[in-house]
Amino acid sequence: MSEEKFVFTGKAKQKLLTILGVGVVLLIIGIIGLSNDWAVFDPAAHEANTHHSEIYSAPDLTANAGHHEESVAIEGHGEESHAHASHVEGHGYNWIKRVYADLWHNNIFFMGIAIACVFFLALNYVTWAGWSAILKRVFEAFGYYIPIAGVLTLVIFSIANHDLFHWTHDYLYDVNDARYDAIIAGKQNWLNMGFYYARMITYFVLWSVLFFAIRNESQLEDLNGGTKHHNRMIVFSGIFIVVFGVTTSTAAWDFIMSIDTHWFSTLFGWYVFASWFVSGIASIVLVTVLLKENGYLKQVNAEHLHDLGKFMFAFSIFWTYLWFSQFLLIWYANIPEESVYFIERLFNNMGVYLPVFVLNLIVCFAFPFLFFMTRDSKRAMTWLKVGSVAILIGHWFDFYLMIMPGVLNEHGGFNLGNLFVELGIFMIFLSVFASAIMFGLSKANLIAKNHPMLDESINHHT
Repeated sequence: MSEEKFVFTGKAKQKLLTILGVGVVLLIIGIIGLSNDWAVFDPAAHEANTHHSEIYSAPDLTANAGHHEESVAIEGHGEESHAHASHVEGHGYNWIKRVYADLWHNNIFFMGIAIACVFFLALNYVTWAGWSAILKRVFEAFGYYIPIAGVLTLVIFSIANHDLFHWTHDYLYDVNDARYDAIIAGKQNWLNMGFYYARMITYFVLWSVLFFAIRNESQLEDLNGGTKHHNRMIVFSGIFIVVFGVTTSTAAWDFIMSIDTHWFSTLFGWYVFASWFVSGIASIVLVTVLLKENGYLKQVNAEHLHDLGKFMFAFSIFWTYLWFSQFLLIWYANIPEESVYFIERLFNNMGVYLPVFVLNLIVCFAFPFLFFMTRDSKRAMTWLKVGSVAILIGHWFDFYLMIMPGVLNEHGGFNLGNLFVELGIFMIFLSVFASAIMFGLSKANLIAKNHPMLDESINHHT
C-alpha cells in the first residue's frame, strides 16, 4: 500500500486564519450592536426594556407581604439581587450574557461532534467492521479537538457560570435567604461547584487519554504491522465505549439539562447522544467528500460513501424517534415540571423560538428523510455534501433550542447584533475545529496500511 499523506498547506492555514479573523471582526461588530441595542429583528427588545423598568422602578409589583419582603431583600443584595430579580421575572439580560450563551452553545456542539466521531471509530473496532478500515484516519482526526474542547469548557464555565447556570448561585441553598429554592437545593449533592468541576475534568481526561491510546496504537500498527496493536485497539475501544455510554449522558445533564434546573427528562442523555452522533457522521461525510474532491482517499468509492449516507439517514430517523418520544410523553402526561420545557420553546418568550422549533424539525428530520431516501443520493458526493451540511445546520439549531431559552428567555431571538455575534462565534469555533482536524489528518498516513481488514475495505461492495 503506497503512502498517502495529507498536507496541511500554508494556503489551508491562511484560509482558516481568514475565517478566524472574519469571525473575530463579526463578533466585535455584533458586540457593538448588542451594546447599542440594534433590535432590528428582535420582537422582544421593547418588551424587555419595559420589563426591566417594571422590575426595578414600580413600587407596587408585590402582591403580598411575603413578596414585599423578597423585594426588600433584593434591593439590599447588589448584583446578586439583580440576578434573582431577573430570574423571577425571566432572567436578567445584557449583551455579555448573550456572548456567553453563544460561546457555550458552540462549544458544546463542536465538542460533541469530536467525541461522537471517536465513538464511531471505537464502535467499528469492537464490531470488527471491515468496510471502514480505509476511512479510520478520518474518524481519528476528530479526536484531536477533544483536549481543546476540554480547555474551552473549563475556561467558559469558570468565567460565565453564574450567567449560564442559575444553580451556581449560593443564595439558592441558604434556607435563611428569601431567594432560597427548595427544588434546586434538593439537587445540591449533584449540582455543586466542586463535584461539577471534578466531573468536567474527569470527562475530558478520560475521553482524551482513551483517544490518544487508540491513536498511538493505530500509528504503531502502521510501523510494525501484525495484529498485536489491532487487538489492543479493540480493548481500548471497548473501554472507550463503556466510558462514553456513561459520561455522555452525565455530561448532557451537566452541560445542558442543568441550565433548566427545575426541569428534567429521563430520556435526555439519549436525545443529546443522537444529536451529537448524527452530527458526527455528517461531519465525517463532509470531510471525506472534501478530501476526495482535493485528490485524497482515491480508493474510497461509492460503496463507502453509500454506507456513510445510510448512517446519516438512519440516525436522523433515530434522532426523530427520540425527539418524538420525549415530546409525546411529556406533552401527554402534562406534568407542569416537565411540560414547561416545551411550553417555553413553543408558546412563551414572545414566540421567538417557535420558528427555530419548526425549522429544527424540518431540517433534522423531514429534509434528510426525503433527501436520502433514494440509493443514488447516498452515493453522489455533491448530494452527500449538501445533505451533511444541512444536517449540521439543523443540529446546530437543535443545540440552540436546548441551551438558549434557559439562559436568555425572550432575548434568544435573532436581532441584527445577535446575528453578527452568532455568526462570528460560530466561525471562530469552526476555524479552530477544522484546524484540529487537519492537524490530525496530517500526523499519519491517510490510509492505515497495516490494518488487517484493509483489503476487505478496499474491495467493499454493498
